[in-house]
Amino acid sequence: MPAGPKAFVTGWPVWHSRSPIIHQSWLAEFGLAGSYSRVGVPPEEIAEFLKSLRKNGFVGGNVTLPHKLAAFAAASRRDAAAEAIGAVNTLWFEKSGRLVGGNTDAYGFAANLDERLPGWADAGTAVVLGAGGAARAVVFALLKRGVKAVRIVNRTIERAEELAARFGPRVSGHGEAEREAQLRTADLLVNTVPIPAPDPDDETPDRFAPKLPDLSALPDHALVTDIVYVPLMTPTLQAAEQRGLRHADGLGMLLHQAVPGFERWFGKRPTVGEALRAKIIRDIDSGV
Repeated sequence: MPAGPKAFVTGWPVWHSRSPIIHQSWLAEFGLAGSYSRVGVPPEEIAEFLKSLRKNGFVGGNVTLPHKLAAFAAASRRDAAAEAIGAVNTLWFEKSGRLVGGNTDAYGFAANLDERLPGWADAGTAVVLGAGGAARAVVFALLKRGVKAVRIVNRTIERAEELAARFGPRVSGHGEAEREAQLRTADLLVNTVPIPAPDPDDETPDRFAPKLPDLSALPDHALVTDIVYVPLMTPTLQAAEQRGLRHADGLGMLLHQAVPGFERWFGKRPTVGEALRAKIIRDIDSGV
């Protein structure tokens, strides 16, 4: 059997990426020749790596931290999502040989909620916790799907306001002091903030137990999601469950964002099924 198209995921580090499990599962499911592998590239070498993709036999690939801005710069053309978000996570070649950059994070976020929280896009107001790169993709998805107002709450208010200004009048930026007031208005709460590591100087017996956020201000109808998926039940989702609020974990975002890239590189559009989800959960639980 011929080797088939060759794709990759790159980052630094990248060995923790679960994307190879996803794409290799789909290659096997379709019976396709092809490969998808991790390629660790340090920041000082990423520009040359991206310049040499065609020469090295790649049809495209995924880009994760800290290389999404470098991929944005390397692409000759970018899709609307990448332009709006300001970062590229998927690369492919057009027939002309031109390198194209896309961003599938917003698609993955929306597709996950379509599956896990039907009706989420009817939210009048969404509150997004955090103002990093992931929050950009979330805000783009929320606006594209018609959410009327997006409130970004961040520890550093200047970052929240800067992100809000990028997306226009339907988005506003707020500091932590306004968190409770904003939660009272939320139909949908999205957490994009990573779980902090335990304080090494903390000697209390429960220092490794997650501190659950206070979600008491949320309305009873509010929906909650977290783009973090390790652990699957984050402190935010645990707090939502205690309130009896409908919630969705972030694993589906990882799975769904992989779909457009696979279709570009290998010519088949896969579906995200429970068997693949279970396979990734087993890998997470293994702690490898």
